[in-house]
Amino acid sequence: MNQTPEKIETTYDENQIQVLEGLEAVRKRPGMYIGTTSSRGLHHLVYEIVDNSIDEALAGYCTHIEVDILPGDIIRVADNGRGIPTGIHPKMGFSTLEVVFTVLHAGGKFGGGGYKVSGGLHGVGASVVNALSEWLTVEVHNGGKIHEMSFHRGAKDGDMRITGDTDRTGSIITFKPDGEIFDELIFDYEVLLNRLREQAFLNAGLAITLTDRRGEEVVQDAMRYEGGISSFVEHLNRNKTPLHEEVIFISGRKDDAIAEIALQYNDGYNENITSFANNINTTEGGMHETGFKTALTKVINDYARKFKIMKDDDKNLTGEDVREGLCTVISVKLTEAQFEGQTKTKLGNAYIRTLVDNLVCDKLMTFFEENPAVARAIVDKSTTAARAREAAKRAREATRRKTALESASLPGKLADCQERDPALTEIFIVEGDSAGGSAKNGRDRRYQAILPLWGKMLNVEKARLEKVYTNEKLMPMVTAFGAGVGDEFDVSKLRYGKIILMADADVDGSHIRTLLLTFFFRFMRPLIEEGHVYIAQPPLFKIVPKSRKYEEHYAYSDEELALFLQQYPGAEIQRYKGLGEMNPQQLWETTMDPEKRIIKRVEMKEAALADEIFTILMGEKVEPRRDFIEKNAKYVVNLDV
Repeated sequence: MNQTPEKIETTYDENQIQVLEGLEAVRKRPGMYIGTTSSRGLHHLVYEIVDNSIDEALAGYCTHIEVDILPGDIIRVADNGRGIPTGIHPKMGFSTLEVVFTVLHAGGKFGGGGYKVSGGLHGVGASVVNALSEWLTVEVHNGGKIHEMSFHRGAKDGDMRITGDTDRTGSIITFKPDGEIFDELIFDYEVLLNRLREQAFLNAGLAITLTDRRGEEVVQDAMRYEGGISSFVEHLNRNKTPLHEEVIFISGRKDDAIAEIALQYNDGYNENITSFANNINTTEGGMHETGFKTALTKVINDYARKFKIMKDDDKNLTGEDVREGLCTVISVKLTEAQFEGQTKTKLGNAYIRTLVDNLVCDKLMTFFEENPAVARAIVDKSTTAARAREAAKRAREATRRKTALESASLPGKLADCQERDPALTEIFIVEGDSAGGSAKNGRDRRYQAILPLWGKMLNVEKARLEKVYTNEKLMPMVTAFGAGVGDEFDVSKLRYGKIILMADADVDGSHIRTLLLTFFFRFMRPLIEEGHVYIAQPPLFKIVPKSRKYEEHYAYSDEELALFLQQYPGAEIQRYKGLGEMNPQQLWETTMDPEKRIIKRVEMKEAALADEIFTILMGEKVEPRRDFIEKNAKYVVNLDV
């Protein structure tokens, strides 16, 4: 079973709140504290407050967290923890509640004994949210009294006041993000839901409720998972076909450190490792991931040899082999977590590697020996992956030999640019020879390269790497980019700083873009992670004047067309069915000229969510795809039928 929090039997009062330094310049440099003032930073405010409530759950007190999105995109977070301490702080000389919300690096996570395990490494949450909010109010229930305090852009409106009696404990924080700070002020329900669901999985038995009260109809999701991270793996694998029905769960502890691992294989070809340290998603991995990977490879090789599934002269399976089709969640909790950088995305504690390694070697081997059918299925999949890897190696070498024999190493259809500095160059991946011809003639050949593609390429969601090496539509791209593919991909060798997908604004064009993005996501992920991939936005309409009041005009959406026609009615409208209908000059003016064009950078905010969507759209299962289409059809615009 998943570990439940061990309650800390120490007093949680003003003496546990340690002050490191005063609040400084958060409003002047918000990026230092929340990373960005974009939508991502806006949502980060909610995470900071919720994380404080989750720390109460980790301490064994809080059992329910409620997050409400109120009209006007105001956030309210309520919990039933102990409540923020309200007594006079021994060092500062004023209310501890005021200290928590006005002093940077003030919190119960710096060795005061208030928290045994906490994700709040820097302790900046409450004060930073306060500083970056137009207004914030806090209501604390503890000691039989209700304590209230309000702030405006980080400054208090008055001293803390007692407003009544109470028979419960907990904190309620309500805030409105500041329009002077953030570029966007609208919260995305799905983004918050995914993050809060993740936290509910990581804290078995903790109830988290998200409610959106902005519209006419209230939207609500209540989450509580007694299965913890085992339920998390089931959720991540729900659109795939599991190789074995039971999720494998192992856990262990050493001193104050706890490790939990849940894993289940599916019949796909991709690995999905999601790791956390003190409930923080360590997207860059760290020592816990390293220990898991090393031990998993050792256990599967040892088991295969012990039970004669592999012959004595067979080569060992590699980490890549044994992780094909693996879906796993690794969660560690420790008292002094050492994260690399402010973003806290890589765990550095070396002893966690040993803990996880020993745990997997011991308990996973025991599980395999007690469940030989599951073990055999996993070993068989790993050996099949090894054969596919060898086939990919042969295909790669054959591709290299072929390239070496050709007179030019770059693909024949590529119209390259003159500039060689990747920071200054861009390549357009263009659908069809007709549009490719217009693009070649319309481009600025100094820094713009053109690679035409034709027809629909391989769906890599259903294929291994060796299929890529023999695919006549994907390999020209791989060669043109110059950075390799799969485990050999090296983004530092990329020949073009911008990769711009330019396809028709119709169903076929959308399908081609999705296939290309699936390929990049699975086999060249750093392209997306480091912001090299863009989608061109060609116009949908050409507006031809019937008088000389205005020149020819291009509209990129139905809304833009309608607004233009309100001002200049009676114009002749030409609907573009494809890029091939534009001559080189038109294509340059509307889609390729950096001074006028519209391009959208592809971002990967949530790797797990992206993985899920690619699986739904491009995977083998029909049911999840149909459900996705039915749920999201109402949001589709500009769909040609």
